[in-house]
Amino acid sequence: MLKPNEATSISLDYAVRPERTEPVIIALPSPNPTWKRALDVGLVLVALPFMIPLGILIALYIKWVSPGPAFFRQQRVGLFGKKFMCLKFRTMKVNADTSVHQAHLKSLITSNSPTNKLDQKDARLIPGGRILRALGLDELPQLINILRGDMSLVGPRPCTPYEFDLFLPHHKRRCEAPPGLTGLWQVSGKNRTTFEEQINLDLYYVDHKSIWLDLKIIAMTVPAILALVWELKVRRSQKAIELPEKAPKASLGNS
Repeated sequence: MLKPNEATSISLDYAVRPERTEPVIIALPSPNPTWKRALDVGLVLVALPFMIPLGILIALYIKWVSPGPAFFRQQRVGLFGKKFMCLKFRTMKVNADTSVHQAHLKSLITSNSPTNKLDQKDARLIPGGRILRALGLDELPQLINILRGDMSLVGPRPCTPYEFDLFLPHHKRRCEAPPGLTGLWQVSGKNRTTFEEQINLDLYYVDHKSIWLDLKIIAMTVPAILALVWELKVRRSQKAIELPEKAPKASLGNS
């Protein structure tokens, strides 16, 4: 039997002994969950038999109308700021001046203007380049980027390192999801949104991505492209009406 003083010593020893602590592990949502990768690979493999012949025709057309390679490789910023080589069909002349595009991007980021492209008056485009870009056909090679794991079918568009350097800290949160071939911004009237509105759409996707949202965006992509093409056609028609040819009037003199 324990004596009173022994019991007291045991009790005090237990009371002052520090409790053992274990690290708390919190499971955060994956930026590229398994369902997303499975959806990407599955849909791309289904589409390849149709996309490969179309891609060959586009490549042959580019080689026919413009000297130089059919493909264009450019460094882009991906998930968590990791850089990768993004593939596209070349729609501009070889060695085109990129400073014009950089100045345009800086203007869009620092102003509250709609995010329009330079395509309407861009002399750097090859014949038919504007149509390829409007239909998004120049981005078909990015299916290879998706299979590599650089990109996803749905996500914020991959920005250039030049753009990324201009971003504020909260802008860079858009890189917390894999960059996508299409996205919430593209199906939400991209040419009518400002840069900050684009960022807000990208961040909404980052925080709410799900398989159902991805499928919805994919389903909305083709109608959004067709609506954009129609919008560009109407805009060009309106400009043609607003700028009629002004023929010089001949002055009549007395003979």
